[in-house]
Amino acid sequence: MYKIPLADLKEKILASGKIGAADLEVKIKEKINELSGLVSEEGAAHILANEFGISLAPPAAQKLKIKEIYAGMRNISTVGKVVRKYDMVEFNKGGRSGKVCSLVLGDDSGTVRVVFWNDQVDQLQQVKEDDVLLVKEAYVRDNRGNKEVHLGQKGEIEINPEGEVVENVRTATPTTFTRKKISELQGGEEGVEVMGTIVQVFDPRFFDVHPETGRRLRDPEPGVVPALSYVMNLVLDDGSGTIRTVFWKQQTNHLLSKTEEDLASYKDDLASFEDIKTDLLGEQVKVMGQVKKNDMFDRLEISVRMVEKASPEEELAKL
Repeated sequence: MYKIPLADLKEKILASGKIGAADLEVKIKEKINELSGLVSEEGAAHILANEFGISLAPPAAQKLKIKEIYAGMRNISTVGKVVRKYDMVEFNKGGRSGKVCSLVLGDDSGTVRVVFWNDQVDQLQQVKEDDVLLVKEAYVRDNRGNKEVHLGQKGEIEINPEGEVVENVRTATPTTFTRKKISELQGGEEGVEVMGTIVQVFDPRFFDVHPETGRRLRDPEPGVVPALSYVMNLVLDDGSGTIRTVFWKQQTNHLLSKTEEDLASYKDDLASFEDIKTDLLGEQVKVMGQVKKNDMFDRLEISVRMVEKASPEEELAKL
């Protein structure tokens, strides 16, 4: 069973044209009083929708706008443009290993995170930012108050399907990240946002991966032509402390505004990367991701999921 937020419930009822905004508020209060306060506003709105003959459930087999997707839904389909693609992460937890990758899908009603696990990750090798993606037979779950689309066993995707066009994408500042000072970080936090000044830049490290799965190749494999990947580290200072930040391939590209081909040119000529390192020093950036404890070096690090250049206007607005 999925839950529709109160604001969306009211919007759907008003869209029917059967009642005005002011009357709706009165009717909701009357319904709560009628039932001796035993229902919430959401419950009262559901009852009123039923009384007005307003269907809140989307028609079966209809592709949903992202705004119409709610946690708890199953077997949903939606189409959107890939706004952001994150790097694949391998994990080993409780004796169970695997890999996970995600992307942000957007249409003119909003954005949503789509998550791929294990064998599903292989499907993302051909997906690029700005591609149109049709997601079918997926389910939606809640992750700390934010909805996420997961493929599950039956889900599938189509890349740039014929006839599907997404002209506009309504983007918004992600609500899954919480601004924190570096001095407040303890390790293990997810959804952290830190803004700081770049005070140290390290050379990128290059390595080979499997071209289809993204799995790191430590030794040559027969018949496999490896693809190139890379990781780069920076140190950020926000006045309360410093922290090392880890940028994998996609986020390195975003930070430097460079393509994979651009970065590949530095693999055998790191001396030519010195000017880029110098230009980055003193830049203010906002990084969002997960805080981890690096036991080998006994230090905290941020594994970066998103990076943006700091916006003075945005920071002043927060003040």
